[in-house]
Amino acid sequence: MNHPTFFSRQIGDFLVTAVSDGNMAASLDLLSGIGKPAAEAIQHSAGVDEPGNIHINCYLIRGRGRTILVDSGTGGLNNAGGMLSKNLRASGVSPDDIDTLLITHCHPDHIGGLLDEQGLAVYKNAQLYLHALEAEYWRDDHHFNEASERGQRNFLLARRVLDAYAPKLHIISEDEITEGIRPVWLPGHTPGHTGFQIDSKETSLLIWGDVVHFPHIQSAHPEVSIMFDCNPAQAEQTRAEILQHVARENLLVAGMHFGTQGFAYIHPSESGYSIKYTQAELAED
Repeated sequence: MNHPTFFSRQIGDFLVTAVSDGNMAASLDLLSGIGKPAAEAIQHSAGVDEPGNIHINCYLIRGRGRTILVDSGTGGLNNAGGMLSKNLRASGVSPDDIDTLLITHCHPDHIGGLLDEQGLAVYKNAQLYLHALEAEYWRDDHHFNEASERGQRNFLLARRVLDAYAPKLHIISEDEITEGIRPVWLPGHTPGHTGFQIDSKETSLLIWGDVVHFPHIQSAHPEVSIMFDCNPAQAEQTRAEILQHVARENLLVAGMHFGTQGFAYIHPSESGYSIKYTQAELAED
């Protein structure tokens, strides 16, 4: 029987593994700031077989006696993704093993896997960490009333998750969540959109959430926004700043919508930046 291959990086005491939740059907028409033919050309030149699809990653962090999961995938909502649970088990981890949930933001492809079919918490032993502005946004009735019907479904999902995990909900401050792991506020995609940086003496890794949805396109053209951005101008500014930072510092990055390789370096290019995936295989039994 074939088992999936997981790509991991050792960052100090922590082993960080990209765990795929699968794909969600999307369209390059969701992008603004670039024409579809130009966007397709970038995807094809990067070897992307299905230019409109968006891949979904979650990240498993193990070390120092902790088992941490960053985001939870879709849970199979809207016939997208839903592979996280199976792939976690293939990597030797059950939902009950997870002691900490770090949530980048509350869009369905990041929190859909937090609830089971009965609306109960999947990760019963986990403490959940979320930025204050994120919790406030999804609980705000003004924003709910302004949302489309689909948007309101997203609000209701976020509220169900916040209710289900309320006894174990921790609002993120600027402090380290645990020694060696700290939050990085990356606003615009959502108000409380948060990355998580893991630091060691040798190297560091930034798990940057949804800074990009189409990595090759939005790294080459940081001004390109996607329809899912709550504040496109702020998201563009955040993207430009963090791309410049990680390229300058040669910082390893991980993104929820990178390919299955999961990890990359960012390098300056003619118009913006290029993304170079780096592979470090971990064979799983």
